[in-house]
Amino acid sequence: MFKSLKSKVERLRSLSKMLVVLLSCCLVVFSSCMEWDYGLEENFDTSTSGEGLFICNEGNFQYGNATLSYYNPETKVVENEVFYRANAMKLGDVAQSMIIRDGIGWVVVNNSHVIFAIDVNTFKEVGRITNFTSPRYMHFISDEKAYVTQIWDNRIFIVNPQRYEITGYIDIPNMTMESGSTEQMVQYGKYVYVNCWSYQNRIIKIDTETDEVIDELTVGIQPTSLVMDCNNKLWTVTDGGYEGSPYGHEAPSLYRIDAETFTIEKQFEFKFGDAPSEVQLNGTKDKIYWINDDIWEMDVTAERVPVRPFLKYNETIYYGLTVCPRTGDVYVADAIDYVQQGMIYRYSKEGNLLDEFYVGIIPGAFCWK
Repeated sequence: MFKSLKSKVERLRSLSKMLVVLLSCCLVVFSSCMEWDYGLEENFDTSTSGEGLFICNEGNFQYGNATLSYYNPETKVVENEVFYRANAMKLGDVAQSMIIRDGIGWVVVNNSHVIFAIDVNTFKEVGRITNFTSPRYMHFISDEKAYVTQIWDNRIFIVNPQRYEITGYIDIPNMTMESGSTEQMVQYGKYVYVNCWSYQNRIIKIDTETDEVIDELTVGIQPTSLVMDCNNKLWTVTDGGYEGSPYGHEAPSLYRIDAETFTIEKQFEFKFGDAPSEVQLNGTKDKIYWINDDIWEMDVTAERVPVRPFLKYNETIYYGLTVCPRTGDVYVADAIDYVQQGMIYRYSKEGNLLDEFYVGIIPGAFCWK
């Protein structure tokens, strides 16, 4: 259910995400339910206001060691464990993603079944939504309605962020609770598009006025990401599954999909055994980036993938990716070995190293303030 332990031998990122669940279940004998650890609260100064970057550090599944880091690009100062330091309370088990709306950051903590709402300047909790199955991503429809995708659940949860409560569900056709997952969401007009990853091969289309799935598009096995560019084209990349998967194993692909017609415009095929992931856009949304061992960059109008990468693979584990919407700087998360603190590398849009800093265990998701 998470970005997870990667086999350096096989170097299959999609398989590694599933292996961490199996491995952790064998190693860990205690419950995944969190016991909140209260201590002394810390007040942060005004240096945390203005532009900044949040890093969600997953931590190890069932260890309850997820953390939240905050980086100031201007001063190059990083503050680690800001949620714990501001609230005297652990963040929980597996920090999956984060989104910001109107000065409030919503931190999705997968295996603790909770979404925390925090002030993005003080990092203090202002509310929480509980009782999810296993939340993945949050998308706002309005101030009073948001969708929350799940893994191991055939529903997308509907929540009221102002009241911090679950108000309903969207049933996903042809999906079981044991294997299916809904993941990232993008919106075009009144429609929300969602990639279905675990043992799935679909992008679904939801009418936000009726909260119903009205269409679906078949792509390759296990689409892992979803973004929309400046031309209203959806981009997703499939990982192709893994050897021995009951759902199949195939070469992965990158897809460009027209949001208006909901049809595939272009399929870029990778080699069998490649493991592309983490499709991201720059601020003007005219370039896409992704991880496939190396870091790759491509114009959204390109007709073929580049032959040379933006950044070369350096024998480590590139695990997360983001691009600063203002400067175009590229940030790469390195999980190193999934045990020690991870590292963030910051590169200019020309590919020059600008900074590097340690964060928490398994940095996987970014959120710009």
